[in-house]
Amino acid sequence: MFAIAAPMVVSQASETLMLFFNRWVVSFLGADYIPASMSGGLSSFVFTAFFAGITGYVNALVAQYHGARREDRCIQVASQGFWLTLGFYPLLLLLIPAGHRLFVLAGHSPHQVALEFSYYRILMLGSLIFLVQSVLVGYFVGLGRTRVVMIANLLGILVNLPLNWCLVFGKLGFPRLGIEGAALGTLGGSLFIVVVLFLSYLRSSGYRSRAGVRAWAPRGDLLGKLLRYGLPAGAEMFINVFAFNVFIQLMQSYNERVATAVTITFNYDLVSFIPMLGVGAATTALVGHRMGAGDPRGARKVAFLGLRLAWGYGALIVLAFVLGAPFLVRFFAGGFTAEDQSILPLAQTLLRLAALYTLADAANVVFSGALRGAGDTRWVMIVSGILHWIMAAAAFVFIKVLVLPPVTVWLFFIAFIFSLCLSMFVRHRRGKWENIRLVETVAAPG
Repeated sequence: MFAIAAPMVVSQASETLMLFFNRWVVSFLGADYIPASMSGGLSSFVFTAFFAGITGYVNALVAQYHGARREDRCIQVASQGFWLTLGFYPLLLLLIPAGHRLFVLAGHSPHQVALEFSYYRILMLGSLIFLVQSVLVGYFVGLGRTRVVMIANLLGILVNLPLNWCLVFGKLGFPRLGIEGAALGTLGGSLFIVVVLFLSYLRSSGYRSRAGVRAWAPRGDLLGKLLRYGLPAGAEMFINVFAFNVFIQLMQSYNERVATAVTITFNYDLVSFIPMLGVGAATTALVGHRMGAGDPRGARKVAFLGLRLAWGYGALIVLAFVLGAPFLVRFFAGGFTAEDQSILPLAQTLLRLAALYTLADAANVVFSGALRGAGDTRWVMIVSGILHWIMAAAAFVFIKVLVLPPVTVWLFFIAFIFSLCLSMFVRHRRGKWENIRLVETVAAPG
């Protein structure tokens, strides 16, 4: 578990660093640029999430075939994922205007909408990169080869960080592009990661053993499985992230002061949450491997091993949020005016309160990852989606109707995280997922 999860935690931590650095760089452009980068980036993720959730299910399906010793099927699953990305990309391009409408409906100022949309539009134009990356990461994680993903992500940092700096501020002969430069720098780093992973894919023994047309041939049965089990996973991701984005847009609609405080808080929340996704991905892969091998008991043990790892990391984050809130918040104040300093106390309060849900968030990631690895994607989609949209609807009432203060709404958000964690734990404990079978029972020769 540690051998597979640790590189994934490092990989996700590197992606966190890229997002963190991106928002830190744009903070020097002004306080209003920080929420614009988060709103634009999160909105692009909302529209990409559905399709990335389907292609990312390559992880669980490859893991199950790997556990069943069907190595020939692993490379075939990845190939079907690539075909799906080509079909999904044109649909994403058609969704670009929807982002602008979303920002306007959220009640943001025209200046804020212009900043958000310029960032969002560039990320959507490069969304094919993220889809291909989800397939490649799913393939290697499903095989347990997480070190490949880790190395690719670490190399991506070496491209992303300097490229962001140069494009935002016009250094080393590059044009000064401001917030658009931050979006282009993000795409540049992700593209480099995809190139490294794809070259590793072409050099893998699984690909070389099925070189030529056979490796890329469309296969209806595997496409059907990716869609059957991936569609609920993708729908869950889309529904949840959309609801979360509604919550963020509503919080940012208070005023620019609250918007910046919320963005700073969630920027640090990423430091907690995204590396935990590495443990969740490893849990999905190992549960899939055990289920493919016909070992539900081993799959159950994997989930609790993942929980220990996630809680160990989460405990460190809790201490950092509680004790280091003043320093952490001031790190983003480099471009603040004297008037902007009033943002800091609220951001510190929200960050300390975020420590309350960190461990519950970790448990949710692990148990939902375990359920996905077993193929229990439909239940996870329904329950998680319902809870997320209850949270979003309640936030609308609290903010737009009752006009409650931001801290009160934040406490409700914390209660939502605990309810989500409890539902995933109860579902996993009842064990209905143990009877799901994704792979064929008859092994192929060799």
